[in-house]
Amino acid sequence: MSAAPVVTVIGAGLAGCEAAWQLALAGVPVRLWEMKPARRSPAHQSDDFCELVCSNSLRAADLSAAPGLLKEEMRRFHSLVMECADKTRIPAGGALAVDRAGFSGEVTKAVRSHPLIEVAEGEVTAIPEKEPVIVATGPLTDGAMSEAIDQFFGGAGYLHFYDAAAPLVTAESVDPAFSFIQSRYDKGGGDGDYVNCPMDRETYEAFIRELTQAEEAPIHGFEDSKVFEGCMPVEVMARRGADTLRHGPLKPVGLRDPRTGREPYAVVQLRRDNAAGSLYNLVGFQTHLKFPEQKRVFSMIPALHEAEFARYGVMHRNSYLDSPRLLDRYYRARKDERVMFAGQLNGVEGYIESAASGLYAGLNMARMVKGQPLLDLPKETAMGALALYVSDPAVEKFQPMNINFGIIAPLPHRVRGKREKNRAISERALALIDEILRGEPRSNA
Repeated sequence: MSAAPVVTVIGAGLAGCEAAWQLALAGVPVRLWEMKPARRSPAHQSDDFCELVCSNSLRAADLSAAPGLLKEEMRRFHSLVMECADKTRIPAGGALAVDRAGFSGEVTKAVRSHPLIEVAEGEVTAIPEKEPVIVATGPLTDGAMSEAIDQFFGGAGYLHFYDAAAPLVTAESVDPAFSFIQSRYDKGGGDGDYVNCPMDRETYEAFIRELTQAEEAPIHGFEDSKVFEGCMPVEVMARRGADTLRHGPLKPVGLRDPRTGREPYAVVQLRRDNAAGSLYNLVGFQTHLKFPEQKRVFSMIPALHEAEFARYGVMHRNSYLDSPRLLDRYYRARKDERVMFAGQLNGVEGYIESAASGLYAGLNMARMVKGQPLLDLPKETAMGALALYVSDPAVEKFQPMNINFGIIAPLPHRVRGKREKNRAISERALALIDEILRGEPRSNA
């Protein structure tokens, strides 16, 4: 059998380093390109790989949280990112937080010392035309590489340059006692695409007071101001007058609250966000509030008093692909399976999600170049669910996504209690991963 070809990985962030590591573990030689130290993005300060920019937290560690499940799945596949994170962990309650410099240093040392990984320093400005390649250039991809990616997909504007996404809540956490399904003016089928969350005057005015005073997230120097010019945050609208939202995204006209038989004072509409109907987004709620503030203020909406946020609203600089149109479930380009994409460029949101996509891409690139069947992780697993969401053509208005239980296949039976249900989902996922790693057939039950 001939030796496996050298795989090019572009970008030594979390996704690129994890992809390179998985390829090397599988015996496939890698050329890992990193533009530092010759050039740094405005967000980076260190020459080490996997530099954590905005936070040192890799989020929840417990299996009752989807990020905890994702991290445990990665450990099963001998993830370099998880090995280095566990080694440099610092106290952070129920979260996994790391010493930033220590974490980056550990990853850099491991990558540079692996005999099958060649680190090439310099900026890559084009996608190689013949060899297998994983593009993991990150959310700040710009310049010649950004143009090269756009041209690779036909120059049709498939690469987005900023991210303004409203919060997502799980459907099961919306209280039906304080909500109703109805299309405005009774137009449409009333099939659950919109859920209406009414507020009376007193509740609305209290909500507006807190919204206008809530703390906003800092704007980083590398973020694109166009996002704020083109899409006004809901808190900014609220500051323009107490009734601004009632005449905008919270307008009640054409709706009738079945509990009162009258038009509500204000209505927050939730729109179905996925085909399964497990996730809903808050219509018109683009926001730049800090995540804890979003939880505090948006939970004042009566129907959302116990809302489970699958994704908080974000408004920040971000380059990402229209992946449902462009990539398959293995993160391969549909137009050229030799080329894979990994990390936030795919539309996964968050450090650990980026690393997980790099891990999955690396595993399958290794199998592909060795002529082996690809690893097919199911929707019952966190890594599989994330890849399937990112590549799902049914997602019409694609926005970056964190891992959450709303995109993982539900249990076929009822489990009482949210934490208990989530842990049961996690235990099922890890059992499936273990089966796959043992090479045992998977039941469809």
